[in-house]
Amino acid sequence: MVVMLGVVVRPDIHKKLEILSADAQYDLACACGSCKEEHRKQSNSGKWIYPVALPNGGKSTLFKTLISNVCGNDCKYCPLREKMDVRRCSLTPEETAKIFLDYYNGGEVFGLFLSSGVQGSADSTMAKLNTTAQILRKKYQYRGYIHLKIIPGASNAAIEEAVSLASAVSLNIETPGEKHLAKLSDRKNYIRDIIEPIKLISRLTAAGAKCADCKQTTQFVVGAAAESDAEIIKYMWGLYDRLNMHRIYFSAYQKGLGDGSLPGEQAKQEDPTGILRREHRLYQVDFLMRKYGFADTDIIFDEQGNLSLSVDPKEAWAQRHPEKFPVNINSASRLELLRVPGIGPTTAKRILELRKWGKINQIEDLGKAGARLEKVNRYVAF
Repeated sequence: MVVMLGVVVRPDIHKKLEILSADAQYDLACACGSCKEEHRKQSNSGKWIYPVALPNGGKSTLFKTLISNVCGNDCKYCPLREKMDVRRCSLTPEETAKIFLDYYNGGEVFGLFLSSGVQGSADSTMAKLNTTAQILRKKYQYRGYIHLKIIPGASNAAIEEAVSLASAVSLNIETPGEKHLAKLSDRKNYIRDIIEPIKLISRLTAAGAKCADCKQTTQFVVGAAAESDAEIIKYMWGLYDRLNMHRIYFSAYQKGLGDGSLPGEQAKQEDPTGILRREHRLYQVDFLMRKYGFADTDIIFDEQGNLSLSVDPKEAWAQRHPEKFPVNINSASRLELLRVPGIGPTTAKRILELRKWGKINQIEDLGKAGARLEKVNRYVAF
């Protein structure tokens, strides 16, 4: 009889990094937006790096990894959930700090985004994330950008420590409301584990607070729980208007990643690109709220409470409000200009500058002829 012996090879630190940085792609709460400059990509060495907007308007890249993909949570949309058969591994805080500094000192990245599966309790996981940041800040005197993921259910003390160490933090809201979260997890309590910690972070990072320089972001998982766009956007508005949220991200749920019982797995999806266009529309609404002065009540939905996939949300508003048009290019305020389809902050600024020198007489004065200016021309007068 021949006995076959299996040899289990433990991954070395570089193999661990390869596994963990790839698995980190499922959390987009640091980057991934509505324009190509914001989309995540892989570096030459295969590690995931993410664009980030700098305070001066420029762009750079973040190094992103999990400290562990071991996870005791049951999030039904997540490929790394507890019962999935994936190769599990972890890095120590010291290993993580040294690896990041290698990339940082080599000029490959601007900063660090650090997340983790839930290894043990929420607080024991937060301890590893916070310890990594402490090592960077205190041992290596690193003063650059650190984004720390807040684990749902973490204690106030663990959250306060993370906020004190990080440049930005994120706790993913995941769904608009308790009813929808119940479809995604049997263990998480929406108010206790998600909403109350987000409120705490809002207080800790409010203007005038000790950690006011730390920014808070969050992420919705779109489509997994069969939520409507109107429900997401109602919550978006509350997060921006009342809770000091710096930025909201969206991750379109992709069939095949999650549990078969999810509404997102069972939903008919005749057009596989539809969910990605839906994600894009939500990013457009996000931009309208942050940059154009739109409120949740300005957004147009269909009878099911969803955004149009064929018409962008700004033009949908214009079509619903013909009484607001045409807008006079030579007398409209900045906010009135920003309501015109095809006019963004840069074009609005150009119009206001041109008006200082005289009357604008034709659409070509605003820039290069093309589809965008043709659209503008349908909604303006001179």
